[in-house]
Amino acid sequence: MFPGIGILANVAGIVAGGMLGLGCGRLISERFQKTLMMACAVAVIFLGLTGAVKEMLALDGGGLALVGTNCMLASLIGGALIGEAINIEDRMEKFGIWLRRKTGSSGDTRFVDGFVTASLTVCIGAMAVIGSINDRLLGDPSVLFAKTVLDAVIVMIMTATLGKGCIFSALSVGIFQGAIFLAAGFLEPIMTPAALKSLSAVGDILIFCVGTNLFGLPHVRVANFLPALVIAVIWVLAGCWLPV
Repeated sequence: MFPGIGILANVAGIVAGGMLGLGCGRLISERFQKTLMMACAVAVIFLGLTGAVKEMLALDGGGLALVGTNCMLASLIGGALIGEAINIEDRMEKFGIWLRRKTGSSGDTRFVDGFVTASLTVCIGAMAVIGSINDRLLGDPSVLFAKTVLDAVIVMIMTATLGKGCIFSALSVGIFQGAIFLAAGFLEPIMTPAALKSLSAVGDILIFCVGTNLFGLPHVRVANFLPALVIAVIWVLAGCWLPV
């Protein structure tokens, strides 16, 4: 297998899952779509919550202790400030509006929401980072193959409820993971086990927030928190991953 096949498979899997979900969405009533949306929200919240808990709980003297809270707080607060200054979410929404116009979907009021929500769900997380690095440097696409299956199922359910905008999250995955693939030589020594642990914890918290948005709770501008992932890695590299 050639380097990059994992990213191509991930993109294809999202498109396939989205197309299947689009077909299913046309066959089910609005009542069932709402129920599916709640099921999707629960699943995303569960994935984010369990992932964050797994990374931030550690045994301490025979009991459980919460670790990395300083890193988590610094990453989320700093990331939010940087993200709001750059206004990442608005930029993603404008790109979604451009896609909606170019694909002749101007009448689809859910297109942009579906694109942004699905893009955040499938791009955030350590699997995207470590999978792309392995694909480039080791010729090992196994992590991305596993991610492909998960993403296809998630996007299928999202597309059934939020519409075809979710399918275009394949573009986001291709761009995001492709950039990591190209920068793999630089990123490999940086992404130590501790850095990946930190990135995973913060990333899973952001995935949890995506789930709360799907539930219709007060909206969290998750895209504007994306710089938190970078801060989480920098924090560890600076030697500040301390249990509290």
